[in-house]
Amino acid sequence: MPLKIIFAGTPEFAVPTLQALFNSEHKILAVYTQPDRPAGRGQQLQASPVKEIAKSHNIPIFQPKTLRDENVQKEMRALNADVMIVVAYGLILPESVLKIPRLGCINIHPSLLPRWRGAAPIPRSIEAGDVETGVTIMQLDKGMDTGAILKQENYKYVGDETSGEMHDLFSHRGAALLLDTLYELENNLNNPISQNNSLVTFAEKIQKAEAIIDWNLSAKEINNKIRAFNPWPVANTIFLKNTLRIWIANAITEKSKYPPGILAHRNRENFWIATGDGMLEIISVQLPGKKIISAADFMNGRHDQLVVGKTKFG
Repeated sequence: MPLKIIFAGTPEFAVPTLQALFNSEHKILAVYTQPDRPAGRGQQLQASPVKEIAKSHNIPIFQPKTLRDENVQKEMRALNADVMIVVAYGLILPESVLKIPRLGCINIHPSLLPRWRGAAPIPRSIEAGDVETGVTIMQLDKGMDTGAILKQENYKYVGDETSGEMHDLFSHRGAALLLDTLYELENNLNNPISQNNSLVTFAEKIQKAEAIIDWNLSAKEINNKIRAFNPWPVANTIFLKNTLRIWIANAITEKSKYPPGILAHRNRENFWIATGDGMLEIISVQLPGKKIISAADFMNGRHDQLVVGKTKFG
C-alpha cells in the first residue's frame, strides 16, 4: 500500500531522493524546505534545489524558519502523513514533530552510523583514511544521529574518491536504499537495530582554516585532506605569497632528502613536494582568480620559480 509522505530537505544532496519518491508508488503530500536565501552578487532571493523540484510537480511547499512553532506543527498534523522523510533539511526536528507521522521520521545519513554522526560525515571519513564508508537509513529520535538503524549499505574506498564524488554517489545510493526501506516499512518487514554507543565518532563541521596544508604531516595524511576538502574549502598552501589551491594530488611513499614543504622533484607532467613522510605528487592546482589547471600548465613559464631543493611551499 502506498505511503503518504512529507518530504523535508534543502540542498542538491536531497534532490535524487525527492525525485525517486515522485517516481515511486508513494504519494508526497507536501515538501518542507529552508526559506529562500539571498545569493550571488545581486543578493537576490534564491530557492533551494528541493523547492525547485517541488514547484515543477505542483506540490504544496512549506518554508518555516522553525518547526517549534505550534501553528507550523498544527499545519503538519493536518496533512495526516504516514511518514516524514528528512534529507539534509537543516532545521532541528523537535520531539513533538517526530511523533506527528504515524510511522515517525526517517533520515538518510551518508556514513555507516554510529561512525561519523554530525555535520560532515563524508569529508571526515575521507580525511581519517577510512577503508570503507556507506549510507544509513535511520529512524530519527531526539538525539543527533542517534536513532535506530533501519538499513545500511557499505562502500569500500578505491583510494582516490573526493568528497564531491562521494556526495553525488551517496545522494543516489541513499535514494535507492530509502525506497527499499519504505517497502519494508509498509509491509512490517523492517528490523530496527539500536546504535552501538561504544563505536560512536563525531563528524565536526569543516572549518576553512583546516584546509591550510601542514607539510609536516605524511603525504598520505595530506592527500586524504586534499580529497576530503574537494570541492570545499579546497586544500591550499602559499606559493610566492599567493594562495595555491591543490585540487588533486597523489601520495608517494618514497622518502625525500629535502625538508617538508620543499620542491623535491619535477618533470614535464608534474612536481613533487616533500612532506613529513613521503612526497606529494601535484596533479592539478588553482591560483587566485584563475581556472583549475594541470601541474604541467602551472609549471609552464615558471622554470625559475620552481627550483628543486629550494622552492618552498607554505
